[in-house]
Amino acid sequence: MTSPVRAGAILLDIEGTTTPIAFVTEVLFPYARTHVREHLEHRASRPPYAEIITALRAEHRLEQQSADPPPAWDDAAGSWLDAPVRYVEWLMDRDRKSTPLKSLQGRIWEEGYRRGEIIGEVFEDVPRALAAWQRQGVPVSIFSSGSVLAQQLLFRHSSAGDLSGFISGHFDTTVGPKVAADSYRRIAAAVGTPPESILFVSDVTRELDAARAAGLQACLAVRPGNSPPPPGHGYRESRSFDDLIQ
Repeated sequence: MTSPVRAGAILLDIEGTTTPIAFVTEVLFPYARTHVREHLEHRASRPPYAEIITALRAEHRLEQQSADPPPAWDDAAGSWLDAPVRYVEWLMDRDRKSTPLKSLQGRIWEEGYRRGEIIGEVFEDVPRALAAWQRQGVPVSIFSSGSVLAQQLLFRHSSAGDLSGFISGHFDTTVGPKVAADSYRRIAAAVGTPPESILFVSDVTRELDAARAAGLQACLAVRPGNSPPPPGHGYRESRSFDDLIQ
């Protein structure tokens, strides 16, 4: 077993780190796609959905000149829902880290969790590590491209029970992209911990590169279902959070 990491705070990715990638790609994403139209049908004129659709429309305009433009946004053709639903599906097909998309997905999943149709999946070592870090006084935060709401729902309705009490902070792409060093600097300032005292764990080396550029410690999550680690990546690897408990 590798030696534990000394850190004053922990920052965790979700997909491929606390949670199997398959749960996101085979459960959450298909659920959102299946329910997006019916979810919007009775809510789109109410806050915050009107704001989400406005943000999607603005984002769509910026995409028009890209090499892979989205389908046309035509309010006059068919149902008024057709345009936003087509664009949302286009974004999901490309796994785009769109903030309004992630906000909408989180609200769709909230309904699924409430109905008991979704249960958040975490690796078996995650509850044990969260409890250990809490006993040691090491705060744990989450940084994921999924919205803060989606993060909170997953841990509140997890397969191991309600884990939300072990997590002190949640960050999403409203602080910036996960591959930008400034995002990690903002998170460090928000949690009130020097960057060099924060350990960030993710399965994506580009995210680890950004965190390290901001001065954070970085560790590569090597979990079942993840892509093989790139050769020579230079990061400590963790196959279980048990390796990281101080």
